[in-house]
Amino acid sequence: MGKAPQGSQWKTLDTDLNRISQVEMATAYVARPMVGLGLALAFIVIAAVVAAVFFGQTPVSFVVVAAAAFGAYMAVNIGANDVANNMGPAVGANALTMGGAIVIAALCESAGALLAGGDVVSTISKGIIDPASFEDTQVFIWAMMAALISSALWVNLATWVGAPVSTTHSVVGGVMGAGIAAAGLTAVNWASMSKIAASWVISPVLGGAIAAMFLAFIKARILYQEDKIAASRKWVPVLIGVMAGVFGTYLAMKGLKKIIKIDITTALLVGAVIGALVYAISAPLIHRKSEGMENRNKSVKVLFGVPLVFSAALLSFAHGANDVANAVGPLAAIVHATEFGGFEAKVTIPLWVMVIGAFGISFGLFLFGPKLIRMVGSQITKLNPMRAYCVALSAAITVIIASWLGLPVSSTHIAVGGVFGVGFYREWHMERRLRRPDVAVGNVKRIAPEERRRRKLVRRSHFMTIVAAWVITVPAAACMSGVVFYILNAVVG
Repeated sequence: MGKAPQGSQWKTLDTDLNRISQVEMATAYVARPMVGLGLALAFIVIAAVVAAVFFGQTPVSFVVVAAAAFGAYMAVNIGANDVANNMGPAVGANALTMGGAIVIAALCESAGALLAGGDVVSTISKGIIDPASFEDTQVFIWAMMAALISSALWVNLATWVGAPVSTTHSVVGGVMGAGIAAAGLTAVNWASMSKIAASWVISPVLGGAIAAMFLAFIKARILYQEDKIAASRKWVPVLIGVMAGVFGTYLAMKGLKKIIKIDITTALLVGAVIGALVYAISAPLIHRKSEGMENRNKSVKVLFGVPLVFSAALLSFAHGANDVANAVGPLAAIVHATEFGGFEAKVTIPLWVMVIGAFGISFGLFLFGPKLIRMVGSQITKLNPMRAYCVALSAAITVIIASWLGLPVSSTHIAVGGVFGVGFYREWHMERRLRRPDVAVGNVKRIAPEERRRRKLVRRSHFMTIVAAWVITVPAAACMSGVVFYILNAVVG
């Protein structure tokens, strides 16, 4: 039997054990991202196997199998990047935990994609290129494959950098680049491209302006009132009714298109009825919830918590209905071209393709979404339930206005524009209050101009990174797509 360790030996033993535990922690930290990558890879392989089962008998099935794998990869990237815009504000405002946000978003995104996702989509991304300009089916298939690969790679790179970019614009850039590489500049519909370029500016500015307008309304009508609780009882149900009416209109336009064609007037009527019903239901509930609350801003924040969760869930449903086509549109084009030996501007998306898109978005969100959710929710500007509610409401209203005007907007640009709008409005409002002569004797402290410049409420570094990523998305995806098309043509052709 050996001797028990002496004092100095115990210290050595403790140090060694501490080193081992640190190595274990480091290994676990390094392994965590690897688990995510492994699961994502497993999903991509399963998608390829599903495609092989459906197209196992066809001679060119390997093309569909490869396209299904890249479609799944694109869907995972959309989940990792795009969904953050819907859930980020609710998480940043502490209305939802990260886990709760991921569960709600995964369910609502999948439901939106499968129940209301476009049964017919323009597979060459809203008429960006003319199918007639392609010489044969094989060239068209490689062009769509190049678009799929390049747009997925670009969204992956943006997620890694931490920039919320538009997957819609990534696909548009990919399709445009492949179209130019395959059939020249004349293949591109430049009128459609100019509309998309206009939407880069219009959608975030409009989203930001509407979000700022609602925040100004909440401050004036509720937060700066002497009796905040009485003001909340009056106006919070109205704001909830507006939200319900807006989403009712949006879902009538998007969600019911499989069953019945609804014009904007009918959709607005449906929204007005839903809004009035929700107002009638929420008014007594808000009154009951506000009883006994202190006359403070903190109490008002509590009243916005549950409506904010519902608005985030509805935004996710709408996003799934609208954006799943980004992942599976080119894939559906390849499936159609392979199956029928021809290509058309619009094709019906098979159910198995939609399932790959819906599950891929959920997987991407679950495995890689938290990074961008944190970025949008808390790293651009500080959000609370009122500000986050303004962002969600402005996103839905802007999408409806854009649909009415026929602008191909990006939900990413609108939601992030709303976050910036809220932040810049708060900066402007603070500056205005500090310049008032009565502020010096009031509750608000006078701050030196240099200190005011330092205390900006919107992080300028994130602002510049995101705007730069938005500007280069289409050209970067287009260049990558052109290169990928030439490589595919050289290797396979």
